[in-house]
Amino acid sequence: MVAKAKHYAKMHSMFEASISTRVDCGKMCAPLNGGMPVCCTADHAVPVVTKGEWRQLKKTTEAWKKFKPRDKAGREIVDELHDDCLAIECKIAPMCDRVSRTIACRSFPFFPYFTKDEELVGLSYYWIFEDRCWVISNLQVAEPAFVDQMITTYEYLFKKDEEEYEAFLDQSKSMRRVFSKKNKVIPIVARDGKYFKILPKTKGEVIPAEASDFLALGPYKSEKAYAKAIKDEGGDPEGHSLADSGL
Repeated sequence: MVAKAKHYAKMHSMFEASISTRVDCGKMCAPLNGGMPVCCTADHAVPVVTKGEWRQLKKTTEAWKKFKPRDKAGREIVDELHDDCLAIECKIAPMCDRVSRTIACRSFPFFPYFTKDEELVGLSYYWIFEDRCWVISNLQVAEPAFVDQMITTYEYLFKKDEEEYEAFLDQSKSMRRVFSKKNKVIPIVARDGKYFKILPKTKGEVIPAEASDFLALGPYKSEKAYAKAIKDEGGDPEGHSLADSGL
Protein backbone atom coordinates (compact mmCIF):
# COMPACT_ATOMS: atom_id res chain seq x y z
CA MET A 1 0.00 0.00 0.00
CA VAL A 2 1.66 3.20 -1.24
CA ALA A 3 0.35 6.78 -1.25
CA LYS A 4 -0.36 8.06 -4.75
CA ALA A 5 -0.25 11.52 -6.30
CA LYS A 6 -3.93 12.13 -5.54
CA HIS A 7 -3.30 11.37 -1.87
CA TYR A 8 -0.45 13.89 -1.76
CA ALA A 9 -2.70 16.46 -3.42
CA LYS A 10 -5.11 16.02 -0.51
CA MET A 11 -2.31 16.14 2.07
CA HIS A 12 -0.88 19.33 0.62
CA SER A 13 -4.30 20.95 0.97
CA MET A 14 -4.59 19.66 4.55
CA PHE A 15 -1.24 21.03 5.69
CA GLU A 16 -0.94 24.72 4.85
CA ALA A 17 -0.16 26.27 8.24
CA SER A 18 3.30 27.68 8.90
CA ILE A 19 5.21 26.77 12.04
CA SER A 20 4.75 30.34 13.20
CA THR A 21 2.90 33.42 11.97
CA ARG A 22 4.95 35.56 14.34
CA VAL A 23 8.53 34.60 13.53
CA ASP A 24 10.41 34.00 10.29
CA CYS A 25 12.66 31.25 11.63
CA GLY A 26 14.77 31.25 8.46
CA LYS A 27 16.11 34.69 9.35
CA MET A 28 17.46 33.31 12.60
CA CYS A 29 19.47 30.43 11.15
CA ALA A 30 20.46 32.05 7.84
CA PRO A 31 23.44 33.96 9.30
CA LEU A 32 24.94 30.56 10.15
CA ASN A 33 24.56 29.34 6.58
CA GLY A 34 25.82 32.03 4.22
CA GLY A 35 22.54 33.95 4.36
CA MET A 36 20.36 30.99 3.36
CA PRO A 37 17.97 29.21 5.76
CA VAL A 38 19.45 25.87 6.78
CA CYS A 39 16.43 23.86 5.63
CA CYS A 40 16.55 25.43 2.15
CA THR A 41 19.95 24.09 1.12
CA ALA A 42 20.75 20.55 0.06
CA ASP A 43 24.15 20.98 1.72
CA HIS A 44 22.47 20.31 5.08
CA ALA A 45 19.31 18.41 4.30
CA VAL A 46 18.55 16.72 0.98
CA PRO A 47 14.76 16.58 0.49
CA VAL A 48 13.48 13.08 -0.21
CA VAL A 49 10.03 12.39 -1.63
CA THR A 50 8.11 9.35 -2.72
CA LYS A 51 7.47 8.99 -6.41
CA GLY A 52 3.80 9.63 -5.69
CA GLU A 53 4.56 13.02 -4.19
CA TRP A 54 7.01 13.78 -7.00
CA ARG A 55 4.27 13.21 -9.58
CA GLN A 56 1.97 15.56 -7.66
CA LEU A 57 4.65 18.25 -7.36
CA LYS A 58 5.30 18.19 -11.10
CA LYS A 59 1.59 18.90 -11.67
CA THR A 60 1.53 21.99 -9.46
CA THR A 61 4.96 23.63 -9.40
CA GLU A 62 8.24 24.05 -11.25
CA ALA A 63 10.13 24.66 -8.03
CA TRP A 64 11.86 21.29 -7.90
CA LYS A 65 14.48 19.32 -9.81
CA LYS A 66 16.07 15.95 -9.21
CA PHE A 67 19.05 16.15 -6.88
CA LYS A 68 22.44 15.56 -8.46
CA PRO A 69 25.06 14.49 -5.91
CA ARG A 70 28.06 16.79 -5.65
CA ASP A 71 30.15 14.71 -3.28
CA LYS A 72 30.47 11.26 -1.70
CA ALA A 73 27.90 12.02 1.01
CA GLY A 74 25.36 13.04 -1.62
CA ARG A 75 25.98 9.91 -3.66
CA GLU A 76 25.48 7.75 -0.57
CA ILE A 77 22.12 9.42 0.11
CA VAL A 78 20.93 8.67 -3.42
CA ASP A 79 22.31 5.12 -3.43
CA GLU A 80 20.57 4.23 -0.14
CA LEU A 81 17.11 5.46 -1.14
CA HIS A 82 14.16 3.09 -1.24
CA ASP A 83 13.04 2.21 -4.78
CA ASP A 84 9.89 4.29 -4.32
CA CYS A 85 11.82 7.43 -3.32
CA LEU A 86 14.00 10.02 -4.94
CA ALA A 87 16.09 12.96 -3.78
CA ILE A 88 15.15 16.40 -5.05
CA GLU A 89 16.41 19.97 -4.74
CA CYS A 90 14.54 23.29 -4.69
CA LYS A 91 15.34 25.65 -7.56
CA ILE A 92 13.83 28.78 -6.02
CA ALA A 93 14.79 28.62 -2.33
CA PRO A 94 14.38 30.59 -0.17
CA MET A 95 11.68 32.36 -2.16
CA CYS A 96 9.34 29.39 -2.53
CA ASP A 97 5.69 29.69 -1.60
CA ARG A 98 4.24 27.21 0.85
CA VAL A 99 2.05 25.49 -1.73
CA SER A 100 5.19 24.41 -3.60
CA ARG A 101 6.71 22.67 -0.60
CA THR A 102 6.85 18.96 0.07
CA ILE A 103 5.30 17.41 3.16
CA ALA A 104 8.80 17.04 4.62
CA CYS A 105 9.59 20.71 3.97
CA ARG A 106 6.37 21.82 5.61
CA SER A 107 7.14 19.62 8.60
CA PHE A 108 10.81 20.45 9.15
CA PRO A 109 12.37 20.11 11.71
CA PHE A 110 9.59 17.99 13.19
CA PHE A 111 8.49 14.39 12.76
CA PRO A 112 5.52 12.47 14.24
CA TYR A 113 6.64 10.81 17.45
CA PHE A 114 5.37 7.38 18.50
CA THR A 115 5.66 5.91 21.99
CA LYS A 116 6.89 2.38 22.68
CA ASP A 117 3.21 1.37 22.56
CA GLU A 118 3.00 2.85 19.03
CA GLU A 119 0.80 5.77 20.10
CA LEU A 120 1.23 8.98 18.11
CA VAL A 121 1.46 11.52 20.95
CA GLY A 122 2.78 14.57 19.14
CA LEU A 123 5.83 15.96 17.40
CA SER A 124 9.50 15.75 18.17
CA TYR A 125 12.45 16.84 16.04
CA TYR A 126 15.33 15.57 13.90
CA TRP A 127 18.11 15.92 16.45
CA ILE A 128 20.98 16.07 13.96
CA PHE A 129 19.91 19.67 13.31
CA GLU A 130 20.18 20.81 16.93
CA ASP A 131 23.31 22.83 16.15
CA ARG A 132 21.71 24.68 13.21
CA CYS A 133 17.92 24.92 13.44
CA TRP A 134 16.65 27.80 15.56
CA VAL A 135 13.18 26.25 15.96
CA ILE A 136 14.62 23.28 17.85
CA SER A 137 15.81 25.71 20.51
CA ASN A 138 12.46 27.51 20.54
CA LEU A 139 9.76 24.85 20.40
CA GLN A 140 7.20 27.28 21.81
CA VAL A 141 6.97 29.00 18.40
CA ALA A 142 5.18 25.98 16.90
CA GLU A 143 1.58 27.17 16.77
CA PRO A 144 -1.46 24.93 17.42
CA ALA A 145 -2.71 25.15 13.82
CA PHE A 146 0.64 23.90 12.54
CA VAL A 147 0.86 21.05 15.06
CA ASP A 148 -2.72 19.93 14.47
CA GLN A 149 -2.47 20.05 10.68
CA MET A 150 0.83 18.20 10.65
CA ILE A 151 -0.44 15.40 12.88
CA THR A 152 -3.72 15.12 10.95
CA THR A 153 -1.83 14.97 7.66
CA TYR A 154 0.50 12.24 8.84
CA GLU A 155 -2.39 10.24 10.26
CA TYR A 156 -3.90 10.32 6.79
CA LEU A 157 -0.56 9.35 5.22
CA PHE A 158 -0.17 6.38 7.54
CA LYS A 159 -3.55 5.04 6.41
CA LYS A 160 -2.36 5.17 2.81
CA ASP A 161 1.25 4.09 3.20
CA GLU A 162 2.28 1.46 5.74
CA GLU A 163 5.98 1.90 5.01
CA GLU A 164 5.82 5.55 6.07
CA TYR A 165 4.20 4.43 9.31
CA GLU A 166 6.95 1.90 9.93
CA ALA A 167 9.62 4.48 9.10
CA PHE A 168 8.43 6.86 11.82
CA LEU A 169 8.08 4.06 14.34
CA ASP A 170 11.77 3.37 13.66
CA GLN A 171 12.64 7.08 13.85
CA SER A 172 10.99 7.30 17.27
CA LYS A 173 12.81 4.19 18.49
CA SER A 174 16.11 5.63 17.30
CA MET A 175 15.47 8.86 19.17
CA ARG A 176 14.80 6.99 22.41
CA ARG A 177 17.96 4.98 21.98
CA VAL A 178 20.19 7.96 21.10
CA PHE A 179 18.80 10.29 23.77
CA SER A 180 19.02 7.63 26.45
CA LYS A 181 22.71 7.06 25.65
CA LYS A 182 23.35 10.81 25.75
CA ASN A 183 21.27 11.24 28.92
CA LYS A 184 19.06 13.80 27.18
CA VAL A 185 15.38 14.65 27.51
CA ILE A 186 13.10 14.04 24.52
CA PRO A 187 10.70 16.97 24.04
CA ILE A 188 7.23 16.43 22.59
CA VAL A 189 4.81 19.07 21.29
CA ALA A 190 1.27 17.69 21.56
CA ARG A 191 -1.68 18.39 19.29
CA ASP A 192 -3.57 20.30 22.01
CA GLY A 193 -0.68 22.71 22.59
CA LYS A 194 0.60 20.96 25.68
CA TYR A 195 4.16 19.72 26.12
CA PHE A 196 5.49 16.39 27.26
CA LYS A 197 8.91 14.95 27.82
CA ILE A 198 10.63 11.61 28.11
CA LEU A 199 13.43 11.45 30.63
CA PRO A 200 16.46 9.30 29.82
CA LYS A 201 16.52 5.73 31.07
CA THR A 202 12.79 5.68 31.93
CA LYS A 203 11.77 3.14 29.28
CA GLY A 204 10.03 5.80 27.22
CA GLU A 205 7.57 7.05 29.84
CA VAL A 206 5.81 10.21 28.65
CA ILE A 207 5.26 12.83 31.37
CA PRO A 208 3.85 16.39 31.35
CA ALA A 209 6.25 19.27 30.75
CA GLU A 210 6.45 23.02 30.20
CA ALA A 211 8.07 24.79 27.25
CA SER A 212 10.55 26.26 29.72
CA ASP A 213 11.81 22.73 30.46
CA PHE A 214 13.50 22.62 27.07
CA LEU A 215 16.74 24.57 26.95
CA ALA A 216 18.21 26.39 23.98
CA LEU A 217 20.99 24.47 22.25
CA GLY A 218 24.25 25.14 20.43
CA PRO A 219 24.57 28.62 18.92
CA TYR A 220 21.21 29.68 20.33
CA LYS A 221 22.17 29.32 24.00
CA SER A 222 23.32 32.94 24.28
CA GLU A 223 24.12 36.06 22.29
CA LYS A 224 27.80 35.25 22.70
CA ALA A 225 27.35 31.73 21.32
CA TYR A 226 25.26 33.07 18.42
CA ALA A 227 27.84 35.69 17.47
CA LYS A 228 30.65 33.14 17.66
CA ALA A 229 28.78 30.66 15.48
CA ILE A 230 28.15 33.30 12.82
CA LYS A 231 31.80 34.31 12.87
CA ASP A 232 32.95 30.68 12.70
CA GLU A 233 30.88 30.28 9.54
CA GLY A 234 32.66 33.23 7.96
CA GLY A 235 29.86 35.71 8.56
CA ASP A 236 29.69 39.06 10.31
CA PRO A 237 27.77 38.91 13.59
CA GLU A 238 27.21 42.67 13.50
CA GLY A 239 23.51 43.38 13.14
CA HIS A 240 22.40 39.91 14.14
CA SER A 241 20.86 39.13 17.50
CA LEU A 242 18.70 36.45 19.07
CA ALA A 243 16.38 39.29 19.97
CA ASP A 244 15.58 39.67 16.26
CA SER A 245 13.02 36.89 16.69
CA GLY A 246 10.86 39.19 18.76
CA LEU A 247 10.43 36.57 21.47
